[in-house]
Amino acid sequence: MAQLHITGGQKLEGEIIVSGAKNAALPLLCAGLMTDETLTLTNMPDLSDTRLMARLLANHGLDIDFADNQITLGGAATQFDAPYDLVSAMRASVLVLGPLLACYGQARVSLPGGCAIGSRPVDLHIKAMQSLGAVVELADGYIQARAPHGLKGADIMFQTVSVGATENAMMAAVLASGQTKIINAAREPEIIDLGECLNKMGAKITGHGTDIITIEGVEKLHGATHAVIPDRIEAGSFMIGAAMTGGALTLRNAKAEHLSALIAVLTEVGVIIRHGDDWIAVDKSPSLKAVDIETAPYPGFPTDLQAQYMALMSVVDGYARISETIFENRFMHVPELMRMGADIDIEGSLAIVRGRAGGLTGAPVRATDLRASISLVLAALCATGTTEISEIYHLDRGYADLEARLKMCGAHMTRTTDGG
Repeated sequence: MAQLHITGGQKLEGEIIVSGAKNAALPLLCAGLMTDETLTLTNMPDLSDTRLMARLLANHGLDIDFADNQITLGGAATQFDAPYDLVSAMRASVLVLGPLLACYGQARVSLPGGCAIGSRPVDLHIKAMQSLGAVVELADGYIQARAPHGLKGADIMFQTVSVGATENAMMAAVLASGQTKIINAAREPEIIDLGECLNKMGAKITGHGTDIITIEGVEKLHGATHAVIPDRIEAGSFMIGAAMTGGALTLRNAKAEHLSALIAVLTEVGVIIRHGDDWIAVDKSPSLKAVDIETAPYPGFPTDLQAQYMALMSVVDGYARISETIFENRFMHVPELMRMGADIDIEGSLAIVRGRAGGLTGAPVRATDLRASISLVLAALCATGTTEISEIYHLDRGYADLEARLKMCGAHMTRTTDGG
């Protein structure tokens, strides 16, 4: 088991090139199932999650070539089962359901896994497929779906906003006969990116990025080349890290328009931020204060930045109320931050954070999920002494080459493994 050892007290200063977005890359990879021609995806982040998705697609029969942050996918699927040993490790694996069902009329997908941050049920995915005419049942831990006569366009109304269900519905609907409307659709930049890629492949999608997506079904998709958008969560994590350490950091390949909620909050906190078309800079910020937040679907404050923001609030003046409205179990990082001296009280879905003027202190801590793990890294960077973070495989799911990039900006950190 690997650990990170981080000695705090160093400012993050310099430049970081932001990776392609994990949450955009995973559905884009699944789109490779929808054509027997070649789909080339550039700016592809090299992560354990993207590697796992590539393995799953290879299991379905696709030819995969992944090198130098570019992946090519080609050929037709020959296998329609997504097995437990692959799907259980990553929730996004359920995104093969829509493409397989639309293209081949059948799919058998294990119920997914991933971070233990809440139930995140698949019922919205299933209801979307049923709305398009598929017969779906749960049996032996698998979603079993079939549409032997093809899918038919329909209105799909989501009772709650779901990024994954919106993506699955989009991919299924592009090959359904007739028109589909997805109502109360997710609006995230990753949804827009998927829609743009599918349109390059011959789909007819409009309204992606709004709460009503309209899709005119087509008979077939073709190959295309598409660049994955920058990872807004990675960029936001580094912005918060610069603020916490009192550094000055410039992020290249970063889109400020994807981070408007975070930028607004950090500006209120006192962080000095500049940005252009493809860069964001955090300047040295002399005085920071606590500001309340509430997570919300895009364009609200991202739940994927809640843990990092909590780490920031633990070292600024005043106290902040952090309300988590998306997932019911996304405060698992709190006990670990408290081991480092953070003053946090939990009341249901509300966390009350009292900033410590004396800062945090290094301690042995455990990463509990992907975003919790980066919050502990940020806390360790500004803590006194050395912090040892265990179970850091979570980090490798969402942050490519993290140590090297942070070390180039002044961080003191090393990775070790048990027994060596």
